[in-house]
Amino acid sequence: MPVTEIDAKIDALVPAWLYLPDIAEMLDIEVTRVRQLVKEGQLIAVRRGENRALQVPAAFIDGDKVVKGLAGLLTVLRDDGFSDEEMLEWLFTADPTLPGTPIQALSENRGTEVKRRAQALAL
Repeated sequence: MPVTEIDAKIDALVPAWLYLPDIAEMLDIEVTRVRQLVKEGQLIAVRRGENRALQVPAAFIDGDKVVKGLAGLLTVLRDDGFSDEEMLEWLFTADPTLPGTPIQALSENRGTEVKRRAQALAL
């Protein structure tokens, strides 16, 4: 299956990926629960690699938990009409005014500013 343009773009932006079983192990939960988090929109998973296995950006996991504020931010972006690919692109594209990427700011506990920007996108 050929890599689509968005896949290549997202691949270039997202530095590291995790398979769902790895996330389950890190969060100390069942893989079915990780799948549920994806289904509920609390995590974004995309099919990647030769076997097209579901993978989640490693930056979404902070040690043994999901990055604080991520689920709420994804909800805001989804409400703005963003697709999963568009959300990933926005989260991992550097913003000099933040500074860094929105996902970096979120993991550094600067979630309020990131959420404000996400809400402004809808205007």
